[in-house]
Amino acid sequence: MNDRRKEKMDSHVNIIAVLWIVTGIFGLFLAFTVFGVLFGITLIPDIDYEAVVILRIIGLWGSLFIAILSAPELIAGIGLMKKKEWARILTLVVSFLNLIFFPFWTILGIYSIIILLKEETIQLFKH
Repeated sequence: MNDRRKEKMDSHVNIIAVLWIVTGIFGLFLAFTVFGVLFGITLIPDIDYEAVVILRIIGLWGSLFIAILSAPELIAGIGLMKKKEWARILTLVVSFLNLIFFPFWTILGIYSIIILLKEETIQLFKH
């Protein structure tokens, strides 16, 4: 592979890595926000005990669910920056799973899949 194509693929991989890192951070921020808002509502005086319990359970489990879905995106992006083969595979899996979230994650997923399955990119990760 010539140097120009290698640099081009490297820049595509770096763009993908940054985008997945940003989406992972966004997801974690969303998880903390959901938890904070729902837990914060329970601190309002004169709320029934049952409502407090339900809101805290939803806040805890909902934010945990969002964080669990966002962590692989962040991990994949960091691994891509370091040009790790496992990160390329993880990113392909995350990309495929996120295709249903239209429009941004669909576009990012398609872009990631196209770039990470190219032979030039595969060679870039074999060093």
